[in-house]
Amino acid sequence: MKRIAIIGCGVVGAAIAYELSLCPEVQLTVLDRAASGQGSTAAALGVAMAVISHKVKGRNWRLREQSLHRYQTLIPELEALTGQPIQRNTQGILSLCFEAEELPRWRSLQQIRHGQGYRLELWEPEQVRDRSPHLSTDGVAAGIFSPEDFQINPKDLTRALVAGAVANGVEFHFDQPVVGFETNESGEEGAVCTAVHTASQTIAADAIVISAGLGTLPLTQTLAQPTAVGPVLGQALRIHLNSPLGKPDFQPVVNGHDIHLVPLGNGDYWVGATVEFPPETSVEEALAMRPEAERLEEVRAGAIAYCPALAAGKVTDRWFGLRPRPQGQAAPVIQPLTGYRNIWLATGHYRNGVLLAPATALAVRDKLMGDERDRH
Repeated sequence: MKRIAIIGCGVVGAAIAYELSLCPEVQLTVLDRAASGQGSTAAALGVAMAVISHKVKGRNWRLREQSLHRYQTLIPELEALTGQPIQRNTQGILSLCFEAEELPRWRSLQQIRHGQGYRLELWEPEQVRDRSPHLSTDGVAAGIFSPEDFQINPKDLTRALVAGAVANGVEFHFDQPVVGFETNESGEEGAVCTAVHTASQTIAADAIVISAGLGTLPLTQTLAQPTAVGPVLGQALRIHLNSPLGKPDFQPVVNGHDIHLVPLGNGDYWVGATVEFPPETSVEEALAMRPEAERLEEVRAGAIAYCPALAAGKVTDRWFGLRPRPQGQAAPVIQPLTGYRNIWLATGHYRNGVLLAPATALAVRDKLMGDERDRH
């Protein structure tokens, strides 16, 4: 029996826990300094832009495609196992292009996706108005519609992943920050961490996965291998309208000027999110920062510019949070911790934690379990 400890239970840590829970030879323990799905997961809209992304090769595309495939089986699998519904929008993503100079790039992407077996449609402004009459096409050069991309509620997803892992025998310990590690002497192949300490218990482990988002730096500093992950603040708001926008049978996620409009049903919509880089500061100081209200108002105004009916809506909620962005390397960080034979990093997903959680979980599972692959 292989003992594995996962540190961090956002959507990525929860996905790793669930995938590993399907391996019968694993004894799994998950630790988090708070409750599950807090932190960056609670600050996500869950918009999964895979096919519509301009990432077309290498790791960036491979992770997106793997997640896209796994989501097709993962969601019904979790709902059947847990009985918990997971709110999602599978009506695609419509991105508004305001620059005619960008159209050759979109046509090139359309050809590439067609060759990869995916649909990507380029609509004239008239077709945008016909399919989505609530949208203004002033200044719109084209609409790019990706029917295979989607949106999923990050909190619902994380709760279901945790419940599924629990059903499969995983132990979770929340509100238990890690305070230290037990390691042996470093050999030629690196040191081995044998246990994780919290204030109240010691968890013996044969392998450790750090999926702690903004908690990555202090944990890796404790292990004398600091991995910098910095905070980027995002904001969003929830708007209620007396009647749904557009056509009832076609409610895709809309993106314009990097502002998402996410239908939630019953006349409710999420609008966001901003990207605000805090000044150089510690994570602790960044966590105490308050967002700039005028930036959120700019987002609302930007959404109203392409969807005027939003102006009549009532703002029912505002929220913000910090996303973990790796410093000095590409996001996400999925690799062994330098100097250690049995510690893996799966962190720093920046704005794509929800999208890349399944692929990250499969990558970690395959690394930890060797040849135990493709179980699904």
